[in-house]
Amino acid sequence: MLPPPPIRGLFRTDHRARAAYAEGAGIFRILPAAVCVPRDREDVASLAHWASAHRVALVPRGAGSAMGGGNVGDGIVVDLTALPRQLVVDGPGRRARASASVTLAELNIAADRAGLRLPPDPSSGRWATLGGMLSTNAAGARTVRYGSVRPWVEAVELVTADGQVTELRRGRPAEPRALALDRFEAGAAPAIRAAAEIVRARFPRTRKNASGYALDAWLASGDLVDLVIGAEGTLGFVTAAEWRLDPLPAARAGLRVALPTLDVLGDAVAALLEHEPSAVELLDRTFLELVGETGAEAVLLVELERDEPAAARSAVQRAARAVAPWATGVDTGLTPAAAERLWALRHAASPILAGLPETRRSLQVIEDGCVPLPRMGEYIRVIREAAAARELAVVIFGHAGDGHIHVNLLPEVGRAGWEEAVAGLLDVVTGALVRLGGTPSGEHGDGRLRAGLLSRIYGSEILRLFESLKHAFDPLGILNPGVILPSGEPPVSRLKVGDHALALPDDIARGLRRIEQRGGYARNRLELADERTVVA
Repeated sequence: MLPPPPIRGLFRTDHRARAAYAEGAGIFRILPAAVCVPRDREDVASLAHWASAHRVALVPRGAGSAMGGGNVGDGIVVDLTALPRQLVVDGPGRRARASASVTLAELNIAADRAGLRLPPDPSSGRWATLGGMLSTNAAGARTVRYGSVRPWVEAVELVTADGQVTELRRGRPAEPRALALDRFEAGAAPAIRAAAEIVRARFPRTRKNASGYALDAWLASGDLVDLVIGAEGTLGFVTAAEWRLDPLPAARAGLRVALPTLDVLGDAVAALLEHEPSAVELLDRTFLELVGETGAEAVLLVELERDEPAAARSAVQRAARAVAPWATGVDTGLTPAAAERLWALRHAASPILAGLPETRRSLQVIEDGCVPLPRMGEYIRVIREAAAARELAVVIFGHAGDGHIHVNLLPEVGRAGWEEAVAGLLDVVTGALVRLGGTPSGEHGDGRLRAGLLSRIYGSEILRLFESLKHAFDPLGILNPGVILPSGEPPVSRLKVGDHALALPDDIARGLRRIEQRGGYARNRLELADERTVVA
């Protein structure tokens, strides 16, 4: 039996604590070996050093809201939400320094006082931690204008697998130097540079990509920051970061565009993008039927942000005229309140999906694919037809301005063979992504769900570069094994639902289900583990 790590924070190996961390958002239920809640950066460094000495796997975790399964695993789950909540906003410099445990909502409340914000806006932003957002290269609806997290990160404080602390800053050498960086420069970096043409040829040509390691971004910038962003904790623990901020827009207006067929989707989106929208969201017919809307094959919700109200109104009117040839109806919202009413439809599905009976669960399996804009309608058709062939209900929506499609599967989990049907659907859709030049993850990261797909997306040469990068930063393979680089385990396995789901204490299972239905992912799950004794 291993000795406990030399930390001041919490370390638990009892079954209830482990059960409370067996799930995050997404499809998996995996019982960890232990749970650790480090008190500060020094605890994280001590834990990493101890884990390296004993060859123990560590699973970094923020709010637990990531969809791909990068926040669960067989090793020790390391809950970083108890790190000291440090947040300093530099208004004149348009910068913020924040610990990884600070949430996007907390950052934007503080930045708002200086008339600023961090523009990326994932739907989990109420509880998503900044460390988690950085680690998945998170995005959201406004990516179409502002990009993902990547361009907004100026510096990262990283604890390596060796237990060393370093800061990676754009345009500067790392300080202090760490063994992991020396290993990278000695081995992986030359190989990646030599394969630059292969990287450019094999990486998806999509507007967004959160799949694999960002070799393309590093080749373009030369900044190690770009390799850590989107690495899902497999290269080190992010404990703090410095962020660029942007001025709050003074005015916002919107459009709601009804489309008669998927054939015009690409043309309609292209017409709208000419007017620099901050968001172009898609609600497919499957989504509209769920919320009781009929008559359109798809609806586009469009947001435009400008420096003054008159400019926002003018932009909406021009965008409405531009998209009219492809639409059966265009509604405008010329004030922020009117624009918000147009967007109410986007939020209508969440309570419906959360309230589904236990026999029909919403599962995020093919939920993050992104394709070139002209192929978006074709991709949606593939999903619809492949799902119908397997008698799987789907709800489709997404960020149309980026060709980025989210899918909620609604399988009947009591029906024989549903797991095989879901696995078959994932296989067909992955094949379509390869054919269409897409990526399996636009913004949520690979996690363990999509790790096994990357050889089909990138090919063996790129996978070898990924492996060399991982080995340089984590030579013992202790950081989030099975995430990004595959473990060989089937992706549709160890699910949180179905006959084969791991049994958990009933009260903890109910508590985890409540979190899934109502949110609140940033909660310390040890509170859930201890609730029974507290109530008693």
